[in-house]
Amino acid sequence: MSNGTILITGGAGGLGTSCAHALKGHRLVIADHARTAVDQAVDALKASGIDAVGFACDITDPEAVRRLRAFTAEQGAFKGLVHTAGVSGTVGDARKVFDINLVATATIVDEFLQLARPGSAFVLFGSMMGHTVPADPRYDPALRDPRRADAYETVAPFVEGNADTMYNFTKRGVLLICKDNAMRYGQRGARIATVSPGVIMTAMAKKALEEHPAVMKQTLDMTPVGRYGEPTDVASAVRFLLSDEAGFITGTDLAVDGGVLSQVLK
Repeated sequence: MSNGTILITGGAGGLGTSCAHALKGHRLVIADHARTAVDQAVDALKASGIDAVGFACDITDPEAVRRLRAFTAEQGAFKGLVHTAGVSGTVGDARKVFDINLVATATIVDEFLQLARPGSAFVLFGSMMGHTVPADPRYDPALRDPRRADAYETVAPFVEGNADTMYNFTKRGVLLICKDNAMRYGQRGARIATVSPGVIMTAMAKKALEEHPAVMKQTLDMTPVGRYGEPTDVASAVRFLLSDEAGFITGTDLAVDGGVLSQVLK
């Protein structure tokens, strides 16, 4: 992988931090909502010998995303973007899930097209749950274009206020946005792909294992590789998608789910 600057949204914790460690050797821009968390993450990365700078950003604010793009451009030759920032249904607010996971993703994809150049790559975070939402002409246009005026109102009846269901729908939307932008990015010599994690042993998954052991065991029983995923599994996939070795891969999704979808979507 050639050196260059890589932006990681949601980089102050969770899978974003794991991706940062996997991308050692690049100059990393760590973006997240809270300034304190960003500063702490950058300090920890620097202590590990990683070249990192931070930027606090509310990705639901288009002007803040523009400032993030300008800041990233100032850090040297642009290599790529890893968009991990998002929320789960546990926030309990379907509109918040829609705005952060989908509207903000569309804004980032459009804004950072300006930095796309030959050899650069963009990795968006989907989810295996996005694959469980069927294609439907009643809501797919809104998922593809979540910033249109009636987008939320179009999707909302299908989730009935359930934030977990909305999470699944937003992740389908991320998969669609990736496909829709493959040609736009390709015309600039860049690639765009999604990575869809399955059950990964983050702090949230570990909590779910404690609180819902039967449900987690059921998922494990459907996992062909016979184990839960680790953050390094996802980070390694991201590193590959950003690398020149993935130069013929774009507009598609890489599921890092241990094979669960092969059993669920038979």
